[in-house]
Amino acid sequence: MAVQKQHYATSSLVIGYALCSSLLAVINKFAITKFNYPGLLTALQYLTSALGVWVLGKLGFLNHDPFVWDTAKKFLPAAVVFYLAIFTNTNLLRHANVDTFIVFRSLTPILVAVADTLFRKQPVPSKVTFLSLVVILGGAVGYVATDSGFTLTAYSWAFAYLITITTEMVYIKHMVTNLGLNTWGFVYYNNLLSLMMAPLFWVVTGEYSDVFASIGSNRGNLFESVAFTAVALSCVFGLLISFFGFACRKAISATAFTVTGVVNKFLTVAINVLIWDKHASPFGLFCLLVTIAGGILYQQSVTGVSTASSQRDPAASKLMDNKDDVDEYSEEDQEKGISGKISGV
Repeated sequence: MAVQKQHYATSSLVIGYALCSSLLAVINKFAITKFNYPGLLTALQYLTSALGVWVLGKLGFLNHDPFVWDTAKKFLPAAVVFYLAIFTNTNLLRHANVDTFIVFRSLTPILVAVADTLFRKQPVPSKVTFLSLVVILGGAVGYVATDSGFTLTAYSWAFAYLITITTEMVYIKHMVTNLGLNTWGFVYYNNLLSLMMAPLFWVVTGEYSDVFASIGSNRGNLFESVAFTAVALSCVFGLLISFFGFACRKAISATAFTVTGVVNKFLTVAINVLIWDKHASPFGLFCLLVTIAGGILYQQSVTGVSTASSQRDPAASKLMDNKDDVDEYSEEDQEKGISGKISGV
């Protein structure tokens, strides 16, 4: 009976993570379409995540590091990069379809591999890893070349997102290792500090004037029912993917977690094609699948290296497990968009 209960619990976590992960990018696209205020949308997501972690911590459902100003000052540069990654991500979804987002998100291993080699003195990628990066690049080039929805604005945000998310992923690995924050502490600091920065970006981008103008024209009713639902779903799913992502990673093996993530990407593409016409052409979708396939090959090549080194050195195994926690968190939770809200794929 105990084994059966454990099986159901694990299955529920995997299903919950798969649903949140595969739906989040589409939900975020829906939210920014119906609620065209990217700065305010991300601020609401930060508020939901920070408040959610704090409340759940008070109730004893999770443990997170307390907010300390000295730690916050050290973490601030990482939070700034995180905010920029979320901001460019939201504006990319605002001006482009979900398929374009997935393609550029899939390009991050190329830049991360270069940055790790140049700045973090990591080994040069293996031949299989290099091949996977070439496949990713080839699929992305094919997609861009045939993208009928190409606009300078959309692709400007796409390249800005690519640069900021790569910087964030590489820098966060360094920052988390040095500060020693636990996973939920990382989520808490990231979102709370980003929430504090939000008003500055409202002023810099001039979005505050659009919000006040909308309040005036709608007699104070900023949210329509559809927009309110979209924003609420985006905020809630951003927090849920944090919970299900961490819980699922603890409940199943690293390989199973990786496979689940791959399936989620295909589910995102399928859902996006089925629910509306905001998607790529058939050839564009084929190139997108090639890019995802390259990502699968890349994950397998990296997993193989980690497994081999852990078998050679049991002491290194524990260190690699800790590193994998950071890597998996950085990748999965940055996509979501608020430690999850970026996309979930």
